[in-house]
Amino acid sequence: MSVDDPRIVDLDVLLETVHDESTFIDFVDALAADFALEKELEDGKPVPYSAGLLGWENGTIDNFLGASARWGETGVFADKQNPWRRCAHILYAGKWYE
Repeated sequence: MSVDDPRIVDLDVLLETVHDESTFIDFVDALAADFALEKELEDGKPVPYSAGLLGWENGTIDNFLGASARWGETGVFADKQNPWRRCAHILYAGKWYE
């Protein structure tokens, strides 16, 4: 398997579609699938000292949620018109924010 796997979803594109509860849940589900796919592609052997194959910097729930919260506190890209997308942005940041 390679990172050209057809199961990979472009989370950036999907994030822009978030506008209500249903699309937010779809995004959260895709984010979870992205995490699981990275673990599968790495076959239990993550690359040390770098992001995973799909860009995951935070591989535990506590690190993921902590990074999400820290990024959310920065107020970057605060979408005041669409709180569903803002919440999705906060969770997405937990993937890569350190």
